[in-house]
Amino acid sequence: MDDVASVQIGLFEATHSARALRRFRPDPVPDELITRVLDTAVRGPSASGGQNWIFVVVKDPAVRARIGEIYRESSRVVQAEYAERAKPAHLGDRQYELMKKSSSYLFEHMADAPVLIVAALKLGAPGSRHSPLSREDEIARFWRTSGASIYPAIQNLILACRALGLGTVLTTIHTYHEGAMKAALGLPADAYTYALMPVGWPLDKFGPIKRRPLGEVAFRDRWGNSWAG
Repeated sequence: MDDVASVQIGLFEATHSARALRRFRPDPVPDELITRVLDTAVRGPSASGGQNWIFVVVKDPAVRARIGEIYRESSRVVQAEYAERAKPAHLGDRQYELMKKSSSYLFEHMADAPVLIVAALKLGAPGSRHSPLSREDEIARFWRTSGASIYPAIQNLILACRALGLGTVLTTIHTYHEGAMKAALGLPADAYTYALMPVGWPLDKFGPIKRRPLGEVAFRDRWGNSWAG
């Protein structure tokens, strides 16, 4: 933490070790590091070069507490889903229980992170009058593709945090109470939040990240023909 340059790492190490981290030390994160993280985020692509993203950095304890309340209330939906959801086949019992335990910790401790970053995107009216799709399908397409203008920036942010030794996790649970979140941050009506990210010096270790084998999720030329490169 005292010598940030010494902890910077390469891209491939970052992508293989930037796992979701939800517990943080109370130590403050210098603004200059957050600036570097944000500057890396906005190097990501955006549709038509619009760059209509908004990043709200929350350090004020009172605002963090309000966001913690919103997140806690939103978590009730996820807790109910956990009670009914079957364990994914590729996860072991211990791995699944640890994931749920880690997620549940954040339900009650979001406000404890020294920094919260909310990523939002300003959007115009959905749909295009030139689209060959029905109005319903065009609106569905609009919302499905809108994240392409913000999630690459968020991934850049995650990797920048990892390179600087900072922990974070991408969560969207707060969107069950989107109106309350927008009010807490004073966001304009045409802005929508896409991620809430606690940031801080982690109590837990980075990576390695475990994923399903490529042969199960990547294919050559068409689905069903497993990638074997």
